[in-house]
Amino acid sequence: MPLPKAELHLHIEGTLEPELAFALAARNAVELPFENTEALRRAYDFEDLQSFLDLYYSLMAVLRTEDDFADLADAYLTRAAAQGVRHAEIFFDPQAHISRGVSLGTVVDGLARALDASEQRHGISTRLIMCFLRDESAESAMETLEAAKPYLHRITAVGLDSAEAGNPPSKFREVYEAAAALGLRKVAHAGEEGPASYVREALDVLGVERVDHGLRCLEDAELVARLARERIPLTLCPLSNVRLRVIDTLEDHPLDRMMDAGLMCTVNSDDPAYFGGYVGDTFHAVREALSLDEERLRELARNSFLASFLEDDEERRARLIAEVDAYDFTVELAE
Repeated sequence: MPLPKAELHLHIEGTLEPELAFALAARNAVELPFENTEALRRAYDFEDLQSFLDLYYSLMAVLRTEDDFADLADAYLTRAAAQGVRHAEIFFDPQAHISRGVSLGTVVDGLARALDASEQRHGISTRLIMCFLRDESAESAMETLEAAKPYLHRITAVGLDSAEAGNPPSKFREVYEAAAALGLRKVAHAGEEGPASYVREALDVLGVERVDHGLRCLEDAELVARLARERIPLTLCPLSNVRLRVIDTLEDHPLDRMMDAGLMCTVNSDDPAYFGGYVGDTFHAVREALSLDEERLRELARNSFLASFLEDDEERRARLIAEVDAYDFTVELAE
């Protein structure tokens, strides 16, 4: 049985494996610019975040119907369950679908079908986080929030993703204020490509409760001290950082140093179909690359539940943390 964990930084569109992409393309009569799945996998040699995003958005063309989104989410949940995920807070990008003529209702209702069955089928509780594309306008984000009002019973939080450089969190101040007024929780990507000041803006301007990535906080000692003091969770994605060339090698990743500094770190897979591993694979990889001991791994798993939006089910959270504390590491973390 793998180490129990929550996944808090997972883009559902980033779980689109080549085999499913080709199956959905055939279902929806979409022609992909790749001869086969192997040719598509060869395209996963990214130079930076933007080169990844170009492929990521182009492959979304195969997602058209509720069935497509339900199949996508169920495929992720099946893989996640096998790697010890017991709770998942899942990002989705409505603007990327609305711009293709796919309605927000189609996306949410399709995802919800899989998520509603997840606890019974996979043993995974779920939350849904609606992300705004930061390289789109603030007006577009506000329109998306307005369009989401009929679906807010399905959505726990808002997030901010896509191309970070030149798109500071402060650009979205008003939409985050509006989201908070609607009772939505708040997270945001910051400090991956963007500077440490973007992490500060996410905290002070947007009022986020979690920072997605946050690596570049290390450039600002005062910010590191604040994040540690206030126990602001960071949802780190080490395999993603290497594949997008934010970090040269996994052995260079600052995860261990960040934990030494008292930061509340979690480990996540980001876009696992593109970056070479799901969250159990990521735990294995950082364990080997950084020589993490058992207590470090427990801390990461424990943090994942503490940082989650499970306040409405404290009994479940406490039970899962107890499972982490009692975990026998002679058992493989994940297959």
